[in-house]
Amino acid sequence: MATRREFCVHACQTISLASVAGALHGCGGSPTAPSAGAPLQTVSGAAGNGAVVLTIDAASPLAAVGSAALVQSTAGNFLVTRTAQDSFSAVTAICTHEGCTVTGFENQTFVCPCHGSRYTTSGTVVNGPATQPLRQFATAFANSVLTITV
Repeated sequence: MATRREFCVHACQTISLASVAGALHGCGGSPTAPSAGAPLQTVSGAAGNGAVVLTIDAASPLAAVGSAALVQSTAGNFLVTRTAQDSFSAVTAICTHEGCTVTGFENQTFVCPCHGSRYTTSGTVVNGPATQPLRQFATAFANSVLTITV
């Protein structure tokens, strides 16, 4: 027969294990977790003189109107969408909730993989937990070269 002390020790161990298991399950994906969206294609941009530049050709993930890509450069990471044949939108890729890099795109909405914040292509918060918009950057497009002013 177990003593009262042994019973208490085993009960505390069981509760601790159940708590840890619940926490670990919460860190993993679940059927009700928010979608992270489709992963954005990544392209490199060249940074210099207060701008990031990249060439947009037929092979670029930004070749079609409505497309989006994650542009990486030494000046930072940017979420870029092609809004019309000759115009683009560029916003920071850093989520305003906890600083994660936004890497998903779904239904013309950027999706943060960390906590599910969603943003329009112009950076406005669609739903949180983020409450602040993504910072916008001016863009120019000429001769197949996109310039993002940083």
